[in-house]
Amino acid sequence: AIRYLSKRRQERVRLIGDTLCQEGFDLVLLQEVWSEQDYSDLKVKLASCYPFSHYFRSGVIGSGLCVFSRFPILDTLLYQYSLNGYPYMLQHGDWFCGKSVGLPGSRAGVTAPLLSLSLQLHAEYCRDKDAYLPHRLVQAWELAQFIRHTSKAADVVLLGGDLNMHPEDVGIRLLRGWTGLRDAFAEATHFEGCKNGCTLVPDNCFTDKSELLPFPLGIRIDYILYKAISSFTVKCEELKTTTGPAPGMAIPFSDHEAVMATLHIQRQGQPAGATLGTADPALADVVTEARTEVGVGLRAAQQQRYSSGRMAVLALLLLLLQAAAALGTLAGLGTEQPFPKLSFCLLAFLALGVLVLATGLHLFHTMEVKMLHSTEDQMWMVLRALQERP
Repeated sequence: AIRYLSKRRQERVRLIGDTLCQEGFDLVLLQEVWSEQDYSDLKVKLASCYPFSHYFRSGVIGSGLCVFSRFPILDTLLYQYSLNGYPYMLQHGDWFCGKSVGLPGSRAGVTAPLLSLSLQLHAEYCRDKDAYLPHRLVQAWELAQFIRHTSKAADVVLLGGDLNMHPEDVGIRLLRGWTGLRDAFAEATHFEGCKNGCTLVPDNCFTDKSELLPFPLGIRIDYILYKAISSFTVKCEELKTTTGPAPGMAIPFSDHEAVMATLHIQRQGQPAGATLGTADPALADVVTEARTEVGVGLRAAQQQRYSSGRMAVLALLLLLLQAAAALGTLAGLGTEQPFPKLSFCLLAFLALGVLVLATGLHLFHTMEVKMLHSTEDQMWMVLRALQERP
């Protein structure tokens, strides 16, 4: 829902609001609500059904994340991923929105302290040559660590959002294996909706058909994940997705199909203590695979840092040479200026522009190298602990 750019945005926002009023969910997690005015309009429309809501602000244009709830939202927290694409990739724009995970803490009635998370990871754009895979893996790792460290006071953890990863991708396996989260689609007793639970389908009029050519049925990249901690259990009784146009309309709600889950939360016996992870025997292999991909991204970032740094040095040398030539002319060491004044000034401005741009890129890639290196080290420590565990 990008203001002024997305097709029929206001009409679709109204349709979403009408449907949410009719359905009466307990909890609604929305992504890509880029316009805060759209959130305000939804908040007014949904006030009677969902009296509690929150909009998460981050980045230049915002995180696009918001939550509506029937239950009181006790507190909120926003965590912005340390890596989020490249600022010079203007056509993608992920860097400017500051991809994040928003955490609203609430209590489901008088039963379980509930930790719910609304999030979106970096988009894939090209599966064959996925330049953003290392960044998305860093985001998945930070998300997993975020969940492990914030879920200690909760009895139930719910996560919903566009993860931009297929179910078999290493990022999803890493997130689920390290946190113990369960996939509502895989666990649902009853499913109704698009085949294989796909949420990005070719039949949608807002999707780019060329991106889905390898996947004639579509892809599943939007998820509801959950887990119970201590003495509670959670079961997914039913999972649904929307299937194209909104009822009675010629357009769908969004370019993605919505995912709706009915979860049954129940207390069992006495608290047994928090379980913050699983002993999945394949987890070490997943961490190894993720660490390898992060290492590939690290080497690419180091090369980009070196290239931008070298360009900055060359631009600086050119400026120094021009300064020396100009000073020599002013001091009368040369009979005439080596270049026409206009060409000399244009060359100086070009060198200065290259110096500023290359320096900015060098600093950005330096930070990227640090974040990738840090994640690689963390994964190595976890891998060593998993291998040493009986």
